[in-house]
Amino acid sequence: MKALETLERGFDHATAWAHHHRRGIVAGVVSLLLGTGITAFGVAPFTATDVPPLASRTIAEEVLPVALDAQVEALDQYLLELTRSDLTRSSDTVDSLLSRLNVSDVEAAAFLRSDAVARKLLQGRPGKMVQVVTGERGQLRELIARYPAEDPARFNTHFTRLTVIRDPLGFRARTEQAPLSSQVRLGSGTIRTSLFAATDEARLPDTVASQLAEMFANEIDFAHDLRRGDHFSVLFEALEADGEPITWNQAAGRVLAAEFRNGGKTYEAVWYQAPGTKGAYFDFKGQSMRRAFLASPMEFSRVTSGFAMRFHPVHKTWRRHLGVDYGAPTGTAVRTVGEGVVEFAGVQNGYGNVVYIKHRGERVTVYAHLSRIGVRKGQMVAQGQYIGAVGATGWATGPHLHFEFRQGGEHVDPLQIARASEAVTIPAAARPMFMVHAGAMKTQLAAAAAGTSVASAD
Repeated sequence: MKALETLERGFDHATAWAHHHRRGIVAGVVSLLLGTGITAFGVAPFTATDVPPLASRTIAEEVLPVALDAQVEALDQYLLELTRSDLTRSSDTVDSLLSRLNVSDVEAAAFLRSDAVARKLLQGRPGKMVQVVTGERGQLRELIARYPAEDPARFNTHFTRLTVIRDPLGFRARTEQAPLSSQVRLGSGTIRTSLFAATDEARLPDTVASQLAEMFANEIDFAHDLRRGDHFSVLFEALEADGEPITWNQAAGRVLAAEFRNGGKTYEAVWYQAPGTKGAYFDFKGQSMRRAFLASPMEFSRVTSGFAMRFHPVHKTWRRHLGVDYGAPTGTAVRTVGEGVVEFAGVQNGYGNVVYIKHRGERVTVYAHLSRIGVRKGQMVAQGQYIGAVGATGWATGPHLHFEFRQGGEHVDPLQIARASEAVTIPAAARPMFMVHAGAMKTQLAAAAAGTSVASAD
């Protein structure tokens, strides 16, 4: 009852207040309705009828083309040239090569056949990089061929440039030795069968595989220790001739850094040259990977016959092979594996052209079947120095290098010597600078592993 009475009293008070303030309440409702209308007007979208049409007008103008005769005369003021490139083939003749390059020039063909310098274009090994510049009718204006250096000692640093040029007096030809340039590249691969198969699949030059095998020869036996799934990353110099990547054997320069994961272990190497010293490979902690003897007498080669019993290709009998044979083309540079003195340089029985080098500790190395000898008896030689070139002299069935290592007059396995020889360490003063350099190389190798597509060889 009390609640009902209270409600009735509240209703009476509200009614009385509304009656007393009725004008204010009406004004407020009207204002609210007007505000809502204005807001609705403000957000209502414009329609197409709200925008006036854009003014437009049509302009007609007659355009007269330049007469064709005038255009032809204008083009005659410009020298039109076409450039084409290709590689020489073993089956090439002057006519077949020029035809493939779209050169139609009887005088040029005759010159290439008759001139002593120009004939070098198709002499020797195929694969020369040829570039021609011709006129609009196919007449030859310039021909440039690039191929390996004629001097074996400069094989890794220079190339031969053969130039044939046409001037008002006719054709002229010349050759010159020019330095190779380089670009740094990254690569990586996974071992399935062999190191060379993996680098081939990863489209890396064979020289990269050869250098990897040499860099890690003291830690990994690449003939027996490789496992399926082993992985490598590499940072190397890609060699170029006049800005064009070369196509012959040593298509890569020096390997600058590498990482090789073999059998669960990771091996690292970085090239570093301290001021006033010779460059060498070190691991990323600064431990030298260089030994008193190199693992191979050639930078780029493959072992074709090891230190073991074999069927002799000449005598046709089973005999103990007292050295290691490296397969390589005739003319490939041969280097000494360690510093020493030339004990003999000349011709000797089945060895053909041969060099003996005497080292400290009653050790002697032998380099046989050479096509040429580049040192003389009594000469001091440094590790890695050029001493001759691969050949097939003496009792050789094909071009290769026969290499022996003798300790106290006894033959020992050359492939085991480099592993057992003493290491050469980096100078302590150069270590801080080396660590900075190694850190930068390690970062780039990580990019190779993460960003370069991994190729495998099956």
